[in-house]
Amino acid sequence: MTTVRREAFGRMPPEEGGGEVEKFVLLSDSVRVEILSFGCIITTLETKDRDGQFSDVVLGFDTLEDYTRKHPFFGAVVGRVANRIANGRFTLDGKEYQLFLNNGPNSLHGGAKGFDKVLWSPEVLPNGVRFFRLSPDAEEGYPGDLKVWVTYTLSGRELAINYQAQTSKTTPISLTNHSYFNLAGQGSRDVYDHEISIEADSYLPVDDTKIPTGEVAAVQGTGFDLRQPVELGKHLQKFHLDGFDHNFCLHQGQDRRLVARVFHPPTGRTMEVHTTQPGIQFYTGNNLDGSLKGKGAATYPKHSAFCLETQNWPDAVNKPHFPSVLLHPGEEYNHTTWLVFNTA
Repeated sequence: MTTVRREAFGRMPPEEGGGEVEKFVLLSDSVRVEILSFGCIITTLETKDRDGQFSDVVLGFDTLEDYTRKHPFFGAVVGRVANRIANGRFTLDGKEYQLFLNNGPNSLHGGAKGFDKVLWSPEVLPNGVRFFRLSPDAEEGYPGDLKVWVTYTLSGRELAINYQAQTSKTTPISLTNHSYFNLAGQGSRDVYDHEISIEADSYLPVDDTKIPTGEVAAVQGTGFDLRQPVELGKHLQKFHLDGFDHNFCLHQGQDRRLVARVFHPPTGRTMEVHTTQPGIQFYTGNNLDGSLKGKGAATYPKHSAFCLETQNWPDAVNKPHFPSVLLHPGEEYNHTTWLVFNTA
C-alpha cells in the first residue's frame, strides 16, 4: 500500500509570479519520497538499510528559497532538452533556432529557465502524483506548444517516473530527473565506497566543453567499462579519472530493461535503474565544491553524490547518427524510468 499526502511547502516570490508550492509525500513500507510542484523536484528519498534503518539518500535543501536560487538541478526534472546542445543552436526544417547559453558555449538542461524552475499543476493519484504544464511556443527558444506530464508512482520498493509530451510543432525533447544520490545518506563525504555497474557496451567521448565528439566508442579495455561492478574510488584512481560526466549508450528498444545498479556495502543499500530510454548520463558530482548548504546544514563536496540520468544522447539534435530526439505533431513522447531500492 502506498499513501499519498499533500501539504504546503511555500510561496513563489512575487517576481516569479507568486503561486503556492505544494509538497507530495509518497509512502510505502520501504520507501518515502517527497516531491514538489516546483520543478517536479524530489526533495527527499528515504530507503532502508540492511538493519531496517531509514536514511535520506538524495541531496537537496530544506527550504523553497534555496531551490529557487541557483543550484545544480538537485532532484529536478530538466527540459525541454536534458544535457547539452552545442552552441545552443540547431536547425529544423531549414530554420535555425538559437537557445540561451548557460553552460560555457552551450545550452544545458533547457536554458535560463527550464522545466526545473517553474510551477507545475499537480493531480493526486492513488499511489502517486501527476504534474502537468504547457510549455508555450518559443519558450527558451524552442518551437511548438508542448504539453508535458510527469508522473511519479510508488509501489513497494519501486519509484516509477513516467514522462509524456505532445507538441504542436516539431521540437527536440529529452526529459530526465536530475537527482543526486548517496546511498550512505545525504551529507556523507563521498561515494567512493559505492559499487556501480552500467549495462553499456559503448559511451560517448566528449570535447573540453562536454559536447559529444560524434564518436560512439567501445568501453572495452577503458575506464568506461562498467559492465562488471567496480568500486568507484579505486576505479577512478586506477584509470586516473577526475570523475564521470558521460553518456553511456544503452541497448535500443522501447521495453523496460535494467541499465544500472549501485550497491553500498556498508549499509547494504542497492539501487537499480530500469528505463525505456536510449542513454544514461553517469555523473559523479565533479562540480560540487562544498559551497552549498544542504539539508540539515550538510555540505556537499566534490564526489559526494552520483547522478544516473536516463535520457536521449546529448546534442542528438545536431548529430543525425544519434537516436532521434525530435517529437512531431500527432506523436506522443512517452518514456519511463524505474528506481528500485533494496538491501543486500
